[in-house]
Amino acid sequence: MKGCFIVFEGLDGSGKTTQAQRLFRYFEKRGREVIAVEEPGGTPFGERIRAILLDERSSLEPLTELLLYQASRHELTRRVIRPALERGAMVICQRYGYSSLAYQGYGRGLPLEWVAALTERATEGLTPSVAFFLDVPVEEGLKRVKRERQPDRMESQGLEFLRRVEQGYQELAAHHPEMVRLDGTKGPEHLFEDILRALEQTKGGQSGGVYLH
Repeated sequence: MKGCFIVFEGLDGSGKTTQAQRLFRYFEKRGREVIAVEEPGGTPFGERIRAILLDERSSLEPLTELLLYQASRHELTRRVIRPALERGAMVICQRYGYSSLAYQGYGRGLPLEWVAALTERATEGLTPSVAFFLDVPVEEGLKRVKRERQPDRMESQGLEFLRRVEQGYQELAAHHPEMVRLDGTKGPEHLFEDILRALEQTKGGQSGGVYLH
């Protein structure tokens, strides 16, 4: 892979969208080709799945939910992310396979080995150069969401569910070397400085290092 793949993870309200947009503009101003996508979605089929998954009227079994996320992820990986990386572009993605491990694995209680195996198939083994886990307390994340809009289906699953998801992210960050945990309670400017600092220090991954300048 010639490009660089950067993922933002965390609970809703952690600042993923704000920081992904900032990073997109940062690279764009420096003349890089940069693609911004989010999960679920990013393709016409994925957007239809997104509408189902986030609609509060949808009643889904946990395995059905997982399979829909993986179907959207596979389409996004094959049709958008891989082609962009192969031509040398930067790809910034809000959520990737870690979300399924956190939400459907830790949150819903599906066996982690199932989730991991399906994620491996859906992504064809593609992992990011760096995955930023923006860590915020559950209550703070929900408060931020409610200030901006009506919570969607996944955000309305209750505090206990979201606490299990938060615990899952903590454990994933401890065991995946490409994941970088950052304090999502910081102000947007300070958090973005932390992101740039972490990218400067990133080595390895598909990109052979993330170059900011």
